[in-house]
Amino acid sequence: MQLLRLHALGLAVTAALAGSIAAASARGSPIPAGGIETGDTSAVVFLTLVALAFGLYLVALLVLRSRNGNVVVVCLLAAAIQLTPLAGPLLLSRDTYSYWAYGRIVAAHDQNPFTLAPARFPHDPATRAVAPAWRRQVSVYGPVFTYASAGLGELARRSAELASLLFRVAAAVGGIGATLLAAAIARRRAYAAAFVGWNPLLAISFAGGGHNDAWMIVLMLAALALVARRRDVAGGALWILACAVKAPALALLPLQLVRSRRGLLVGVVLAAVPLVALATAAFGTAWATSLLRLEQRSSRYALPARLEQLGVSAADAHLVAYAGLAVGALWLGREAHRGRPRLAFGAVLLLLTTPWLLPWYATWPVGLAAVADDGVAEILALALGAYLLPDRIPL
Repeated sequence: MQLLRLHALGLAVTAALAGSIAAASARGSPIPAGGIETGDTSAVVFLTLVALAFGLYLVALLVLRSRNGNVVVVCLLAAAIQLTPLAGPLLLSRDTYSYWAYGRIVAAHDQNPFTLAPARFPHDPATRAVAPAWRRQVSVYGPVFTYASAGLGELARRSAELASLLFRVAAAVGGIGATLLAAAIARRRAYAAAFVGWNPLLAISFAGGGHNDAWMIVLMLAALALVARRRDVAGGALWILACAVKAPALALLPLQLVRSRRGLLVGVVLAAVPLVALATAAFGTAWATSLLRLEQRSSRYALPARLEQLGVSAADAHLVAYAGLAVGALWLGREAHRGRPRLAFGAVLLLLTTPWLLPWYATWPVGLAAVADDGVAEILALALGAYLLPDRIPL
């Protein structure tokens, strides 16, 4: 009976998420990327149903903590949840068009997206699709993702809709892959699969938004799966691939290396040396420094911005964040030296101290917490997701 109740919860999460996608698809909804706000009704319904799905997800996790479920059924429901947003429009962000534009700069224009922004190609269909505020921003993503974007861009040709769909499908596959990897690594397999795969924020960010965070997460979990099977060299190489998709993986790598077996470092070096050489030959050194261009940006849900809203000066707010990052890094280093590479805590620390915090970033600690067997890390990951749930929803 309890298992039936659990499966019913999974179906309820799917149904609530499907309802939110229907609300986002309604005429005049401001939820689709680039949508024009004509009223709050669709946005309120969307947020209410997403919050309901998240609440049901939390209840399901509580049930699974007390009694393990059938991992196959949990994974099947996870696939349904992660694929559901594909039935609707691109949600809340035009990042997929930026990915497409950077890929086309490589594939269609034979130029460097780390030095040339989409605005330099005003007649390209990808440039017209990119959000206006980002058309003058060069790529801040890794070289491996840039080349993958070029490949997907070639498949999409000049179709913005197809390009967006390709990135969304790729991200959804990444979310399902992360679910399966979490189940393979964790001691409580069904719980870990639900922790990742039943999370509606992941579904909205990946299948709904097409964000490349899914690529980074699935590669990090694949690396952890290999290390758990003592295939350390391959694990180190995969972690470098994750870093070459998105930089936060590089910030977390030292925690994994501190007390690791030598093979992991060997894999890191064997992958990093040729990758750096090839990326530098293709893009110069700009690929390694472009991320610094985001340092002046801030978002309203970030901790420094919240402190400023309370009357703290911008300089002091950033100082508090940097101090928190330094203290947290020292604690994490000590924990790693004791044999506990608390990767999920590291991801949470990065997010709590960055001035540029977006809702899909909350997916980082979810996958890592699912395999950590650490209740505090799980609570922090879930709390951060709940906090960011309403971000970017126009009300």
